[in-house]
Amino acid sequence: MGNIYPTLAQEHCDCFIKGVVLDKDSRQPIPGAAVFVRELQKGTTTDAQGQYRIDQLCQGQYTLVSRILGYREISVPVTLVHTSEQNVLLTEDDIHLQDVNVTAQRATALNSQTVSQIESKALDQTRGQSLGEALRTVTGITTLQTGSSIAKPVIHGMHSNRVLILNNGIRQEGQQWGSEHAPEIDPFVANRITVIKGAAGVRFGSDAIGGVILVEPAPLPTNKTFAGELNLVGFSNGRQGVASLLTEGGFGKGFGWRAQGTLKRGGNIRTPNYFLDNTGIAEQNFSTALGYRTNRFRSELYYSRFSTKLGIFSGSHIGNLSDLQAVLENGEPFVKSGFSYAINRPYQRVTHDLLKWRTDWKPAAGGEWSLTLARQFDDRMEYDLHRPLNDSLAALNRPELRFRLTTYTGDLVFDHKPVADKLTGTLGISGFYQFNIMNGRPLIPNFRTYNAGIFWLEKLKLSRWEYEFGLRYDYRHMQVFRYERQVLEKPLFVFQNFSGTLGATYSFADQWTTRINAGTSWRAPNVSELFSDGVHHGAAAYERGDRTLQPEVAYNLSLSSEYAGKTVQAEVGFFYNTIRDYIYLKPQAEPILTVRGAFPSFQYTQTNARYAGLDASISAVLRPNLSGTSKLSLLHVQDLIQNQPIVMTPPNRWENNLRYEPGKWGQLQDVFVGLGNLWVARQNRVPPNSDFTPPPPAYSLWNLTAGFSVPVSDKHRVDVGLTVSNLFNTVYRDYLNRFRYYADDPGRNASVRLKWTF
Repeated sequence: MGNIYPTLAQEHCDCFIKGVVLDKDSRQPIPGAAVFVRELQKGTTTDAQGQYRIDQLCQGQYTLVSRILGYREISVPVTLVHTSEQNVLLTEDDIHLQDVNVTAQRATALNSQTVSQIESKALDQTRGQSLGEALRTVTGITTLQTGSSIAKPVIHGMHSNRVLILNNGIRQEGQQWGSEHAPEIDPFVANRITVIKGAAGVRFGSDAIGGVILVEPAPLPTNKTFAGELNLVGFSNGRQGVASLLTEGGFGKGFGWRAQGTLKRGGNIRTPNYFLDNTGIAEQNFSTALGYRTNRFRSELYYSRFSTKLGIFSGSHIGNLSDLQAVLENGEPFVKSGFSYAINRPYQRVTHDLLKWRTDWKPAAGGEWSLTLARQFDDRMEYDLHRPLNDSLAALNRPELRFRLTTYTGDLVFDHKPVADKLTGTLGISGFYQFNIMNGRPLIPNFRTYNAGIFWLEKLKLSRWEYEFGLRYDYRHMQVFRYERQVLEKPLFVFQNFSGTLGATYSFADQWTTRINAGTSWRAPNVSELFSDGVHHGAAAYERGDRTLQPEVAYNLSLSSEYAGKTVQAEVGFFYNTIRDYIYLKPQAEPILTVRGAFPSFQYTQTNARYAGLDASISAVLRPNLSGTSKLSLLHVQDLIQNQPIVMTPPNRWENNLRYEPGKWGQLQDVFVGLGNLWVARQNRVPPNSDFTPPPPAYSLWNLTAGFSVPVSDKHRVDVGLTVSNLFNTVYRDYLNRFRYYADDPGRNASVRLKWTF
């Protein structure tokens, strides 16, 4: 066996190996794969998430073998001192079998695109946070914040309508045009969150200029079983509590079900020096799914409801220009309070319903058909700081703004059978019908939109090379209904264009892969960019649109290389994007005074822009049980017409982490402790006199993490996670926080996470 510690072999047999078995190309987990130690003939099979663990191993040198039908067997040398985490990448074999029931989800990203995933333990450590906050751990991802409780994901500097979010395979359609309109998604529904960086318009439709985020639940079980998990999370800052329960099972004969629900309640957030008044949150979410699966047929019905009430920092609503100017100059809010769970005006109440039906069919002749139909209803109510002066109207407590958006989507996709075992492809058509009804003081008009698209993707695999080609055409028809001087107008907008992509992937070895992708995509201006005209209460801003705006057209180039060795994993990616007729919200020279108060003023405007940058990360085993990770994100954004920077783009950042994993400690398993630092530079690349306040200084935040598992029985265990963010209670302001004009960002926040798996 070649034990390197012969004198200790009998004394140190509490080692273990764990990890995830993944498809090398798609990075999807492979359930049911055999994983064993060759010298001992001891092993296990991977679970539904592709995870495995082999316990009670002695120190020494071993060979870890993984195999499953349809993939090439792989052997990996492993040196065990106490614990080892070894992820395995399997390559498809050139054998194609019929009537194989595959439960893993279809890979939706091109292999030539840069893809990052959060799953397993990494996902567990984000539980209790919003989707935007959870994605901060991905290199190249930041957040656009509005206060302390609203965060939207930003990919390579792009956000909102340039980033598509697919919730269980359905593109999320809400009022995402607002900076404070966070995704109406409960992250607890996800078994895995995938980020596709760069343009992905060919597969997912126009608008995906910046990238795509996939929120994916695990496949439904179909065997006769009952299982689930209970997550309890507590945060010190805001005294927030979160509880989420998931149960699932199967009836046998191909039937499976799942039910999930989440409750969240939090109060005023505290900065290092004061509380932020009226920043509480109350959230109630649930989802349910029912499915049926055979070798050739699969059908699933899914329903979810997301419901939240969010307090808007009251210090952002200021009554007059002199007070607003004083706050901008002094950096201290006028309104300060103690802790409270009360959510008063201004606040938002949002409800989002999603109903989805998907059916897949594999005909005997080969290939696979997939039909997905969905309906979404997004009801957003925004309440101003001030109630109506009329007592009877005030008693009704009606929202000053209400947006009700209904969306119907449909997708029909056909994956043709492989040609000569080398060429695979997908053809599809998609469409949606959408209408919006707005009540209250005018901000955006009512509208009705039709969209239709058709796409074609092909992949050719030749030895270590894989080539990809894609083409798509989209047509959008938008009818707007608005009153101008008490006369109803119905302006009509028609947009259409092509998207295309070319990509190649080369594997130098099983551990080293390089990808290059070039493509073009486009995005039509949305109704807020065209017609906004009024106070946007949630953003505490006055916004104006421009009905002459033209569609954005983007040209994207990305190059990345990744290495996955035994002790070192590294990835570096470059991107260079130019966007013609780029639309952004430009701060105006002076704030504006309205009957609702004084607000910063913004105008939607258009230019040509360049986004270029670099993402790099490296993880290495520094010594037994000790590993380190470093992530670097650089971004350079330029207005090509004015030859100057563009406001509100993320500054450069550098993150470093150390993690110590002793493995077992007494009866505790999977013990770890970690220390991390995030350094965010000052955004020096801003046009002169282009904002109401200068960019805040650079800042450095430390965080501490720890965790362990307690086995209760063979099928039950409790995972415990501890986190302290902003460990030293640093005073700072983030440049991408729209409320940095008024207050500091949150201070120290300690959290405890308990996960009971049964």
